[in-house]
Amino acid sequence: MKKINTISIANDHAGTQYKFEIVKLLESRGIKVLNFGTDTEESMDYPDTIHLAAAAVDTQKADLGIVLCGSGNGAQLTANKHKNVRAALCWNNELVALARLHNDANILSIPARFVSLQQALGFVEIFISTEFEGGRHQKRVEKINL
Repeated sequence: MKKINTISIANDHAGTQYKFEIVKLLESRGIKVLNFGTDTEESMDYPDTIHLAAAAVDTQKADLGIVLCGSGNGAQLTANKHKNVRAALCWNNELVALARLHNDANILSIPARFVSLQQALGFVEIFISTEFEGGRHQKRVEKINL
């Protein structure tokens, strides 16, 4: 299994508390975290932080990324504007596993207002422990970028 050294993370006001717990989890696994998210629950514009985390993955300063916003949609859409990013919006364990296995997702987008903290932490565990399957999926992933 490929070692994950660094993960970038970003959030808006809806994901702040989850982010703190995710950072603790990742650091307890010996993973360095690049925290681009807000540390408050004061309303802010999610693209301001999400672009920073996605850029770190795009330029390989981070192995993977995690982004959080209320629905997860805005964070995922923003992250996917970066050329080498494949961000997946996931709300259950199976979607997280398939995003890594079949799509080689390198950013996990979590809908903080629609999943529990325990679910979100479980998603992170699956995300960091599941590797891309390759094979028949490789050519499909190669066709994603324009």
